[in-house]
Amino acid sequence: MADIDIRRSHDLGLKAARKAADQMAEDLARKFGLSGGWTGNTHHFDRPGVTGSLHLTEKELHLTVKLGLLLKAMRGPLEAAIVRELDSLFAKHAKPHGTRPPPAPAKPAAKAPVSPKSGAGGRKGSG
Repeated sequence: MADIDIRRSHDLGLKAARKAADQMAEDLARKFGLSGGWTGNTHHFDRPGVTGSLHLTEKELHLTVKLGLLLKAMRGPLEAAIVRELDSLFAKHAKPHGTRPPPAPAKPAAKAPVSPKSGAGGRKGSG
């Protein structure tokens, strides 16, 4: 079972989709040290701790990535980087289809402003 599984519809056609996929593969290779190549309409890639494939058709792309034990903890940032690449290269023509959204980063709760005179937050009481 893949740790990252993304499907997207697109209207690029096979030739333009492959060109966009080549650009994405180059960007991810540079950022994450991935290497690989095409077999038919499927780009297989790997590096220590990562294996995957990107399969293209005239109307859809399907990306699967299997992460090794140490990289499973980095799944969120890796998936977010992949989604950003897909969005930047396919978004003008792509429609999301069966994608898991990247995990949202945890944000600390907002704190009320502290009054310099009373040291308490909120509004001053009247009277």
